[in-house]
Amino acid sequence: MAEESITTTLPTPELTTPEESKPTLEFSARETETAVTTSTPETETTAEKPEVAAPKVTETAVTETAAAQLEVTPEEHQQPKVTETETASTETSQKEEAAEDETTRIPQNLGSFKEESSLLSDLSDSEKKSLNELKHLVREALDNHQFGSVPKPEEDAANAPEEVTIWGVPLLEDDRSDVVLLKFLRARDFKVKDSLTMLKNTIKWRRDFKIDELVDEDLVDDLDKVVFMHGHDREGHPVCYNVYGEFQNKELYSKTFSDEEKRKHFLRTRIQFLERSIRKMDFSSGGVSTIFQINDMKNSPGLGKKELRSATKQAVQLLQDNYPEFVFKQAFINVPWWYLVFYTVIGPFMTPRSKSKLVFAGPSRSAETLFKYISPEQVPVQYGGLSVDPCDCNPDFSLDDPASEVTVKPGTKQTVEIIIYEKCEIVWEIRVIGWEVSYKAEFVPEEKDAYTVVVQKPRKMKPADEPVLTQSFKVNELGKVLLTVDNPTSKKKKLVYRFNVKPL
Repeated sequence: MAEESITTTLPTPELTTPEESKPTLEFSARETETAVTTSTPETETTAEKPEVAAPKVTETAVTETAAAQLEVTPEEHQQPKVTETETASTETSQKEEAAEDETTRIPQNLGSFKEESSLLSDLSDSEKKSLNELKHLVREALDNHQFGSVPKPEEDAANAPEEVTIWGVPLLEDDRSDVVLLKFLRARDFKVKDSLTMLKNTIKWRRDFKIDELVDEDLVDDLDKVVFMHGHDREGHPVCYNVYGEFQNKELYSKTFSDEEKRKHFLRTRIQFLERSIRKMDFSSGGVSTIFQINDMKNSPGLGKKELRSATKQAVQLLQDNYPEFVFKQAFINVPWWYLVFYTVIGPFMTPRSKSKLVFAGPSRSAETLFKYISPEQVPVQYGGLSVDPCDCNPDFSLDDPASEVTVKPGTKQTVEIIIYEKCEIVWEIRVIGWEVSYKAEFVPEEKDAYTVVVQKPRKMKPADEPVLTQSFKVNELGKVLLTVDNPTSKKKKLVYRFNVKPL
């Protein structure tokens, strides 16, 4: 769980529900545009609803300790306690639909992979020796102008060594230089001469392609939804999303790939995007200098689009030759059947190390797979998480607000219990991937004879419903908020939630 205070309670037959022990009042919670209504036709009655909240706790009904807790100052703000409880589902599924067995068709993970440490102190003796040998050869190459850079007018070309930088880092005599050189060594299995050759070729390509000028150019494209950076994984790697389904838009596809000039422009924009992203990385010893790359294959045009295939092949070759060891992991999500055919063809030509960086997931397991590597609050809403587009507004939560995950087993009911210790306004976000569950929210006062407040009547949530519900409730007395998800289906569900408390 994201917070240390979270505990998990196993199923217990002695558990009693609030409805069994306390009277109930209905209450309409404030909700955002994505929130649900507080009533459904199945649960509405003709009786007039009370317009008041649950009775406030009187001074005589509250102990001195409880009263003190209600008067907590901001400096003494006490976080709520959270408990997650699993019980048997109270509903029965009317349609038992088995989940698609993608594991028999799609490889999930092609081997274990642990990223090599960027800490110089973690290098083996042989690796340190190779690094020192490469640094020596690079020094000789710089002294003899073997990288081919043009000397500055005021320099004596015969005496002054070359000054060469790559991704904003000098090749030598910088705290970050060793990490850069290690990338070339690892790309060539620590073969020093091969690594130097690769480095020289990369420097030449960057000079011919005018990379340093390209970084500052104002290029125009319509690909902000095709390739974008969003958040970080659990280990701090920046995450890059490639959304191939956007090219189903014929107008966008034509503007990007219809002729050679447009394909060259596409390549330049992608390299500019990559260069700008790389220059934000930490090349210091122990820093994060690799990317977690996610490839969304949903509605991908496939292998039949020769223009896309040609441009992709060219881009991949440039990346392999000139951007060594920048990918921490490659995740392919929403993988269609035809991609397995493609992988079957290229798989035998990949090294075991390259294979071990790959992860595959079909449509029904994409969100669950991403959560293994990326926290839900960092995953965009369209991929099962809680993070909205930076252009949108979410005044209640940010990427820094952690979310919790719970697996709701088939035929069970999961209740998240948030115990409140002070007067406050609590706001929460909740979603179940794919829904097909019932959801309700209640506030149960601590006082024995107080009314239970219905914040959200039980509602059957469908897959087409809004992905994330945002609700809030003003707490004027000690008690607890109960968020209950009832899963009557034969499939396990992933519940994701988070909350913030604002003292009153």
